Amino acid sequence: MAMMCKNLAMVVAGRETHRVAVLVRDGVLPMELGLAHQLFGNATSHSGRPLYTLLTCAVTPGMIRTDADFPIYAPHGPEALATADTVIVPSSHEEDEYLKPGGLSAELAEVLDRARGARIASICTGAFVLAAAGLLDGLRATTHWMSTDLFARTFPAVSVDPDVLYVDEDRVLTSAGEAAGIDLCLHMIRRDHGAAIAANVARRTVVPPHREGGQAQYIQRPVPDGQLTDSTTAASRAWALARLADPLTLRKLAARDAMSVRTYSRRFREETGLTPMQWLTQRRVDRARELLEQTDHTVDRIAAEAGFGTAASLRQHFHAALGVSPGAYRATFRGTVVGPGPEGPDSRPGL
Repeated sequence: MAMMCKNLAMVVAGRETHRVAVLVRDGVLPMELGLAHQLFGNATSHSGRPLYTLLTCAVTPGMIRTDADFPIYAPHGPEALATADTVIVPSSHEEDEYLKPGGLSAELAEVLDRARGARIASICTGAFVLAAAGLLDGLRATTHWMSTDLFARTFPAVSVDPDVLYVDEDRVLTSAGEAAGIDLCLHMIRRDHGAAIAANVARRTVVPPHREGGQAQYIQRPVPDGQLTDSTTAASRAWALARLADPLTLRKLAARDAMSVRTYSRRFREETGLTPMQWLTQRRVDRARELLEQTDHTVDRIAAEAGFGTAASLRQHFHAALGVSPGAYRATFRGTVVGPGPEGPDSRPGL
């Protein structure tokens, strides 16, 4: 991921904006096309400069049927993908779930071949297209929860995660249902330009910058007799988010929702797709990112405020999550010069 951030930063620096090509096919869901334009189109620098150029393209330019009662017009053809930095493939339910490995039409396969130098992402069952093209072999991926079983059977070379909202495999990304495309687009903006700009896009679009939980919470499961259907971990999650700097244990979290540790852990994973400690670490990394971008605090202070306790612990978890050190992350998103201080890398004030 670190290399991807650097590459994208150089791409943006090398020309006016980062080019995002949205590849539409007959049967496209208008919401998925619209959310890509809305989110990337609202991403601007602190001076107000647009950070992305959006191009709607198709195998053959022209009118494209949607799954609604109106068509859309795609003005660009395959040539747009050859010069794109990011390619997004929305779903087309009328064909996606019928795809097999290597089963793309010759025209669509050729178009996707042009995009192999770009970052490529799918929304909902668009993951079937990426898998059929062989782009997901050996990688993790997700798709809409109603299609994950079929996806896993059809593409055994892909490791399917049915519980998450999106999966980031660096150059290839996949999202769950169409609304999860919002989460994925915000994640890519966050990856490219930092949490502050992604949060501003989310604010303008009136959506949360980071949605809690995975699609596991939306999967229909029978409720065993005697199980409380209103049992939830939402209250403890909200409580924890307001106290990230405090020492939080699994026992404390379970107590907030009046559950045993065992029941709480099971319910938490059902609702978020993560263990409580995995979720807590992710939220603390998110907090550290915000502080690195928006303050001049030292790493020691950021570690304390984010709940990692020590700078060493912060560096370890930060690198595990993002592939870069806190100092390198700050340099990327704030333009700070990175270098060793008297106590080693990242020890100087502001790093």
